[in-house]
Amino acid sequence: MLLPFRSRNFRLYYIGQAISLIGTSMTQVATSWLVYHLTNSAWMLGLVGFASLIPSLVLIPVGAIFADCWNRRRVLLFSQIMGMLQSLALTWLALSGIISIWQIMLLSLFQGIINAFEIPTRQAFLPETVEKKSLGNALALYSSLVSVSVMLGPAVAGVLIAVVGSGICFLLDSISYFTVIAALLAMQLEPKQAIVSRAKPLEQLKASFIYAFGFLPIRSVLVGSALVCWVWGFYLALGPIFAKQVLHGGPNTFGFLMTASGLGTLAGGIYLSRRNSVLGLERVLAFGTALMGVSLMVFTLSHLLWLSLLSLVVAGFGFIMQIISGRTVVQLLVSDENRGQITSLYVMTSTGAVPIGNLFAGALASNIGAVNTVIFGASICIVGSILFTQQFSAFDDLVRLNLEARKR
Repeated sequence: MLLPFRSRNFRLYYIGQAISLIGTSMTQVATSWLVYHLTNSAWMLGLVGFASLIPSLVLIPVGAIFADCWNRRRVLLFSQIMGMLQSLALTWLALSGIISIWQIMLLSLFQGIINAFEIPTRQAFLPETVEKKSLGNALALYSSLVSVSVMLGPAVAGVLIAVVGSGICFLLDSISYFTVIAALLAMQLEPKQAIVSRAKPLEQLKASFIYAFGFLPIRSVLVGSALVCWVWGFYLALGPIFAKQVLHGGPNTFGFLMTASGLGTLAGGIYLSRRNSVLGLERVLAFGTALMGVSLMVFTLSHLLWLSLLSLVVAGFGFIMQIISGRTVVQLLVSDENRGQITSLYVMTSTGAVPIGNLFAGALASNIGAVNTVIFGASICIVGSILFTQQFSAFDDLVRLNLEARKR
């Protein structure tokens, strides 16, 4: 489970990302609460969430080409510097008291553009920090790290928002960027020649689409991840409404809700990090999707804080089981030459589904309410998991044949 930590580069990357991701999750919570405080609108919550992530959906294929053709460490360094500048601008506006919804929207769009280049590069760069035999464990450990950040960041943010306001959360996020920048500079990587392809970028993307959606295991992962992330976007967008109107709390309550889901994703990440084989992950994919759907159903019907927190722990566990399993299948079944582009398709369908879920949830909740909106999304997850179970046999056989062909 801890084998990847023998790599110095992985240790540096892990520590740098740990601090930076906590800052990022604090900013996400602070932004959502600030938007709801300024507008008191479910629609605006969904719209800001959409603005922050939609550039990733559109531009990630371009970012993937950069990830495959450019030095990945340099791309990451540049994206981290740009992210730090964006966070500093948000900090200044919030602390000066002149921040408005259009400024939040504009800065969210800018961060989304940065993420379009940073996310596929980060996903493709991780295998360079560890040996291939420990890649599966490294992916699970990294996902657990993301879960810890989602668990700690909102809890800290909830307290800070209640005591000193959102601006301090943005300031701490700005400072956290220095750690990942320092970690990237301190790594000792083997020189790697950039991959030069004679194919045009659009031809490369077309070939990646054909391969990914023509191969059942990867196609199933892409569709399943898009589904759970789309529904997870409902919860992320409407969380402040549940905290304030359903549970009658404040920013602390919202922070606790986000922390509970983060605790569940941490537990799921630790559980999956102990797996030694990619075989059988199709059952984990289906079970995680169903578990998330049932747990979110309980959350929407609960008016008790303890039951809401418990249901979100279980929902987070199911969500991350699906995400880690899918990401592991993708990383182990693609070659290094097209890793960035195939990974970008995964990121585009999963991360890109979240802003669509945000926007859809905001619009739907304005008409039928937040509770009914999340119930609808949870039902879709349960139905999707049932449909996916019909592909179990073919999925496992294709994965086994692909892995055996790679060994030869």
